[in-house]
Amino acid sequence: MANMTTPPKAEFFNNVKTIAVVGVSMSEMKFGSAAYRELKKRGFEVFPLHPSLKTFDGAICYASLADLPVTPDCVLVTVKPAQAEAVVKQTANRGTKKVWFQQGRNVSEAVRLADQLGLQSVDGRCILMYAGSVTGIHKVHRFLNRLFGRN
Repeated sequence: MANMTTPPKAEFFNNVKTIAVVGVSMSEMKFGSAAYRELKKRGFEVFPLHPSLKTFDGAICYASLADLPVTPDCVLVTVKPAQAEAVVKQTANRGTKKVWFQQGRNVSEAVRLADQLGLQSVDGRCILMYAGSVTGIHKVHRFLNRLFGRN
């Protein structure tokens, strides 16, 4: 499957019901935590992942993708670039076909690996602008991206 590093297609979220968020944190300032909560509000079944947390927001927090009770439809990667390649390998081993690399990090090697492993991936975009019903500032950003041909 081709990598979708330039603009993600709306079809990416077709048939996506479960999302594993790799990189939740007890810090309210970390994107993984905010994304977990927002994706849950939007109706996705969301699984938090962090190697040392036992629970997150009242849910079981899993140490790795291998520990999940289901195979997620999509994996959201919010960890540091040095950890992203390992997440891609776990994603492929788990049987998940879609991986979203949250914008703001140089994960080019992980994106390349995802492509080599046949995963559908998105890099350099905010998942909250595309997943489910988009509201607030994300809706404005999505409109502007479409207006300027960057959807």
